[in-house]
Amino acid sequence: MRKIIALASAAILLALPAAAAAETASFTAVFGGKNVGHLIAETRGDTTTIDYDIKNNGRGPTDAEVIKSNAEGLPVAWTIKGATTFGSKVSETFHQAGGRAEWSDSTGKGRASVPRPGLYVAQAGSPWGDGIIAKALLKAPNMTLPALPGGTLQLEKGESLTVAGAGGPVKVTRYDLLGIDVIPTTILLDEKGDLFAELDASSILVRKGYEGEEVRLRKLAAGWSTARLVDMEKQVAHRYAGPVRIKNVRLFDPKTSALTQPVSVLIRGKEIAAVEPLDSPATPGEVTIDGAGGTLVAGMYEMHAHIQQDIALLNLMAGITTVRDMGNDNAVLDALVRRMDDGEIGGPHVIRSGFIEGKSPYSANNGILVDSQAQAIDAVRWYGARGYWQIKIYNSMNPAWVPAMVKEAHGLGMRVAGHVPAFSTADDMIVAGYDEMTHINQFMLGWVMKPGEDTRTLFRLTALKRLPALDLQSAPVQHTLQMMVDGHKAIDPTLGIHEQLTQNRDGQVPPGAVDYLDHMPIGYRRGAMKAWVDTSAPGDDAAYRAAFEQILRTTKMLHDRGVFIVFGTDTGGSFTYHRELELYQRAGFTAPEILKRATYDSARYTGQDQRMGSIEKGKLADFFLVPGDPTKDLKAIKTIAMVVKDGAIYFPSEVYPHFGIQPFTAAPKVETPAPARP
Repeated sequence: MRKIIALASAAILLALPAAAAAETASFTAVFGGKNVGHLIAETRGDTTTIDYDIKNNGRGPTDAEVIKSNAEGLPVAWTIKGATTFGSKVSETFHQAGGRAEWSDSTGKGRASVPRPGLYVAQAGSPWGDGIIAKALLKAPNMTLPALPGGTLQLEKGESLTVAGAGGPVKVTRYDLLGIDVIPTTILLDEKGDLFAELDASSILVRKGYEGEEVRLRKLAAGWSTARLVDMEKQVAHRYAGPVRIKNVRLFDPKTSALTQPVSVLIRGKEIAAVEPLDSPATPGEVTIDGAGGTLVAGMYEMHAHIQQDIALLNLMAGITTVRDMGNDNAVLDALVRRMDDGEIGGPHVIRSGFIEGKSPYSANNGILVDSQAQAIDAVRWYGARGYWQIKIYNSMNPAWVPAMVKEAHGLGMRVAGHVPAFSTADDMIVAGYDEMTHINQFMLGWVMKPGEDTRTLFRLTALKRLPALDLQSAPVQHTLQMMVDGHKAIDPTLGIHEQLTQNRDGQVPPGAVDYLDHMPIGYRRGAMKAWVDTSAPGDDAAYRAAFEQILRTTKMLHDRGVFIVFGTDTGGSFTYHRELELYQRAGFTAPEILKRATYDSARYTGQDQRMGSIEKGKLADFFLVPGDPTKDLKAIKTIAMVVKDGAIYFPSEVYPHFGIQPFTAAPKVETPAPARP
């Protein structure tokens, strides 16, 4: 959901005549079954003020919005003030009159000539703004309109249903709003065309008094999304009846960390049937795909995912054929895994981590919440009985319970990873028995924190400003590094999210997005050009920038000492995963080392190397094709021409337009066998 807000003054309300009393629309935000915020919109005449505030996992947007609309309901003046999820300041304005529109946001200032009032898409807009857009589109031909600053918006109508609540039964209709981001926004409008809810499978903003419908509506949203993706899968997944020969390709061989000579790879069903010399003759009935001298790389592992079905296919198109999910709604994840494994929708294989969080005012609302050691151990057992690969411990967990949780997990054959619980340190968790540390900031904060400082809040991010003053050769730092080495611990640094946190600035293309941002929809592009944190205080800009250099130095020290580093994003994977891999070159990895770690080493780490991780006869047909040589230039992985997962063949050039993304390269030439003559 996109975000916004403002409350009218009680004194002003009392001073106005009764005829001008405000109309109020109130909404409740629910995530994980928990109330996490609100939206209150008060309209008097042509002006609406919106108060929007979300707080989940100790963070969320808090913004104020004032919209003045014309007789058609289109905004002619719009101001937004507040803060983003991670604290960056929001200051956005829009105004249109006399055939001209002007706006100002974090990307800078813009203007356009408009023959008639245009439909503006706010950069930091709340779901209320989506309601305005939807109401305008309902009146438009084909429910389609051009947008400001750019792009085209469209509504697609779905089913109608009746919802029950304190205000009585309401008939609502589902619409998908397309053209803003890569994923359609699902909204419910009442019979007047007014916003009733904005929702997806895991969260909902719903009209106050109708919160009792949130479970049913989220299940419906999951079903609507599934139906869309099932239909998409039928269009873009190629499953051939006979063998498929991919000719004239070189393979990345993790045994040598180099490319092979040109060969042909044959797949049959879900498996690799053979790897043959290039001049081997084809057999009757084969489909032939010309690799044109490109490179085949085994499917990569995204080791820090929170996979959702709307982004599952985009991960696959990035060459990610396996993700390690690090925390989710367990029931939603189970259903998603089944759909992907059965080939109903496209997406990667999933390695599941059981998320366990302590109850507190800052709790994350995933997995299982506990408030005693006995409940924590029961949660471990629950995950163990369901085949989870590991458990993940989160910020609000009582650190005193961790040793017992680790003992139980290890006894059940599961590994243990996690954040450093509040009021403890990485050293404490290494001693407690963690197998893997999650996030480099969690690992490093113990070196700069003061007693009593609370990492359940945004402090775990803003405290990074202290890192530049840290002496990495100091005794505490060296002691922790040696504990990692001696304990054979691994770490999941998630470098990319820290780059975005510390380096993204208003109005600038993020350093991690320079190679793909121009291909994305207008809303995605504008949202990316926004700072994550507030750097307005003197010295903060330089401190955050320097903090990332300290993070890279620390990661390199870990790598140099042989600590096993896994590659994961925590930012949705896909395009950000490619940047994640790039960053490890700055931490001392070579391009071949990165490819090997992302494929074979990750398969071995997770116990899957007998079936995945390399391109060999008998292994699963999970790999991707790029025109270039990624051992020489890692950026080659950003122009993927074909992805194969479980033998199903996808061409990103066919998939990306479904998400409003411009393709990066063309599909290879495919030759199907001629039909047999009678």
